[in-house]
Amino acid sequence: MKKLNKSYIKSIFKTRKSDSNKGPLGHALIIAGSKGKMGAALIASKACLRSGVGLLSVCVPEEERQIIQIGLPEAMVAIRQKTLGNIELFNSIGIGPGLGTDKKSANIVKNALLAKVPLVIDADALNVIAKYDLINLLPKNCILTPHPKEFERLFGEYKSKAEKILKAIKMAKELEIIIVLKDYENLICGLDKVYMNTTGNAGLAKGGSGDALTGIITAFLAQGYEPIKAATMGVYIHGLAADICLKEQSMESMLIEDVIKNLGYAFKNISK
Repeated sequence: MKKLNKSYIKSIFKTRKSDSNKGPLGHALIIAGSKGKMGAALIASKACLRSGVGLLSVCVPEEERQIIQIGLPEAMVAIRQKTLGNIELFNSIGIGPGLGTDKKSANIVKNALLAKVPLVIDADALNVIAKYDLINLLPKNCILTPHPKEFERLFGEYKSKAEKILKAIKMAKELEIIIVLKDYENLICGLDKVYMNTTGNAGLAKGGSGDALTGIITAFLAQGYEPIKAATMGVYIHGLAADICLKEQSMESMLIEDVIKNLGYAFKNISK
């Protein structure tokens, strides 16, 4: 097991060139949100844009589109009923936050699983995979970001933390995927390596933290990072921004909006 540290993250970080333009920095698609759960879509999308992606489209129900257009004018809105046939045009996809778990959501998840696009799967998308038994459709090198209950729904019960980790390592190898175990210690289980994160604090133990992580990793995938590097970068930067928040907030008062606002300082930190 390798501990993530600044020197490793700095070694894989792609510094933006002065002559960059938005095209080569990737076009990401976030498929998230439903009635009453549009906050999750906004959080994931804001975090994605703050993580260097060139372009972002947010795929939401038509009746909820104004929330994105007003709340995040930097993003483009992709109407869910019209977009899903063209998702292979994107450089990466993040799916799940606030999506819902009904049959319509299941069809959306199936389309994403079958698309040949780098993929981050979180929240309700994980629950859909468990509910409708879609594990066999998981594409190689996709990134799953389950919290403990989501992991249990996907891969079965476990009796201890050690057993959960062993099961995650086993499933990552068998399915040829990457599993980010979200907990008070985040682990990234790849095809042949396991990483333990060294950033982050209990201020992240609030709703929305996982949605932000999904957006961050999706941004790195769109920029061309290979999946295991996108996952490790995303987890480290996410935690580092939360640590920087403690300069102004406490773990009790910290909101995920504060973490997103501090992503810039996290990037500056690893660039030193």
